[in-house]
Amino acid sequence: MKQRRFILLGTAAAMAGSFMLPMSAHAQGAYPNRPIKFVVPYSPGGLPDTVARIFAQRLGDKLGQSVVVDNRPGANGVVAAQVLATAPKDGYTFLVTDGSMFSINPAIYKNLGYDYKRDFMPVSLAARAPLYLAANDKVPVNNLQEFIALAKAKPGTLNYGSSGIGSTHHLTMEALKAALGLQITHVPFRGSGQSVPALIGGQVDVLFSALPSLAGFVKAGQARLLATNAANRSSQEPNVQAIAEIIPGFDFAPIVGVLAATGTPASAIERISTEMAQIAKMPEVMQTLNKAGIDPIGGGPSDYNNAILSENERLAKAIAAAGIKAE
Repeated sequence: MKQRRFILLGTAAAMAGSFMLPMSAHAQGAYPNRPIKFVVPYSPGGLPDTVARIFAQRLGDKLGQSVVVDNRPGANGVVAAQVLATAPKDGYTFLVTDGSMFSINPAIYKNLGYDYKRDFMPVSLAARAPLYLAANDKVPVNNLQEFIALAKAKPGTLNYGSSGIGSTHHLTMEALKAALGLQITHVPFRGSGQSVPALIGGQVDVLFSALPSLAGFVKAGQARLLATNAANRSSQEPNVQAIAEIIPGFDFAPIVGVLAATGTPASAIERISTEMAQIAKMPEVMQTLNKAGIDPIGGGPSDYNNAILSENERLAKAIAAAGIKAE
């Protein structure tokens, strides 16, 4: 009896162990079970940083884990790319950046040290931030058609400001010029903090800039919005036409998305992508982003991959049109 009782107890313990082990393993493997990091290759306050912080807060609430934004500016994205490359490929470190890291930088800087197709996996196309073509109040135009007509009637007499050579602001105008055969002189500045005041002061006739930089001047009658560089009209300014309505396929609105290092588990990518898509549809998120001049998207990995490849192709043509050579 004692021997039989011992065998039964042993069998029960073994059965209990067989049920307990998978539960323990599942608890240890639940994703995520610790904080997630969003690496941003720019200083705080820029477009990718703004998007990262707005999404990180809600993502942390949904996942039950904090999502930390880690700003790593420097070396045209190389510093941030290295942080991602050296981190464990376990789904706890992601890159949040704009498309210029993969479209503009490789075209104007040699030996960057990172490659989109080799080193990264798209996770989520989070948002886009359309730029607006604006004219100061001294330029006698009220819409895109009138601007084009004036530029063609007086070739070489108009000028435009930008945030610097190779910026999206610069390349958008060069693409517009190339598509329509316009002659407009480029005046580069160091960021919108210089170029927009130059527009209002009359030093430049037109420029492309984000809506928050222009909205106050438009309201005061010191500037007019003529068009947006996105593929379609933005909900921010639905009455402002898209350049694509005149030039099919024209789309130079900066995009911001989340990427993982190659080798990251597909389950982690799917989880983050799904949550990001849901966050993009939250009314309070949409409102917060719109106030910052940003349109939420929430596209999945394939959407983001297609957007990056398409943007790379368009910007390569604009860079060639601008005559920019890799350094």
